[in-house]
Amino acid sequence: MFPTVGIFFIIAFLALAFASRRLCPMKGQGFTFVVLATGGAAMTFPAAFVSWGGFELKTAITPLVQVILLGMGLTLTLDDFRRVVTMPRGVILCCALHYTIMPLAGWGFAHLFGLQGAAATGLILIGSVPSGTSSNVISLLARVNVPLSVTVTAVSTLLSPLITPFAMKLLAGTEAPIDAWAMMISIFKMIITPLAAGLVMQRLLPGVARRLAGVLPYIAMFAICAIIGVTIALSHEQLLTVGLAIFAASACHNATGYVLGYWGGRLAGLNQTDARTCALEVGIQNGGMATGLAFNVLHSPAAALAAAVFGPWSAISSSALASWWRRPACSPSVIHPSETLPP
Repeated sequence: MFPTVGIFFIIAFLALAFASRRLCPMKGQGFTFVVLATGGAAMTFPAAFVSWGGFELKTAITPLVQVILLGMGLTLTLDDFRRVVTMPRGVILCCALHYTIMPLAGWGFAHLFGLQGAAATGLILIGSVPSGTSSNVISLLARVNVPLSVTVTAVSTLLSPLITPFAMKLLAGTEAPIDAWAMMISIFKMIITPLAAGLVMQRLLPGVARRLAGVLPYIAMFAICAIIGVTIALSHEQLLTVGLAIFAASACHNATGYVLGYWGGRLAGLNQTDARTCALEVGIQNGGMATGLAFNVLHSPAAALAAAVFGPWSAISSSALASWWRRPACSPSVIHPSETLPP
């Protein structure tokens, strides 16, 4: 990207981020614009996102993902897991739809848009990971079933060590060598361990957990920007050649999750509120996890591109969907960072 053009987009997105705090139509989109500004900076000045003083920034991706999942663990309670018993149909249905629609749609759109190799693997990967944590915030904004959303996110995350490697081996095995066992171990280390640590800390050290829960949303936002910036910088050449196809495939992938998640829920007998919750849980993915697996298991920055594109786009699309379902009242109140946390 030409530096002048890149700098223009960076400034424009940052200006939109500031404007979103005051303009009702863009309310809640501030962090998304910051992410887009980060992506523009990574395309314009890629060297700044690759290494600092000999330190390879990509090695920080796993710890950053673990920080995000630690924050998720600090917000969960045992009641979130007890709901599997109290509302089993909704939880089981949403998880089943999530882990069938999204991996298969990733495979289908990768082929439809002519993606091959690492690019195709990345789209299948973003479809094979669990629900993104931002689905819980979007569910709150959309006035749907937040307890169901939180429980589905937690359960789909706990299921991911088994389902994600299997889905990748089955659907992406022809595009790239997939070590299912290594992927399973990586998911446990990167996702399950910090999630469990957050739950234990909340149980044994509630005071510390409350203080951390107030700080971690800010750290998580920085972590997400850093992950996306590093991913784009390391694969900016590939993004210039296949970026449009990846964006189109990701947008279709995301929309398919919403549509089939909603109608799958309705056809299975869920009421409209729960079906809308299901749509968000199916359509929003854990981009941080997908990025970490792309770097640590697939050893391919290019495979992380789909996550870098899918994440910001799903933040925009899900916010628009929430606004459609519920017109939020305009007020000058400041939105907490956790209310704008993307997947």
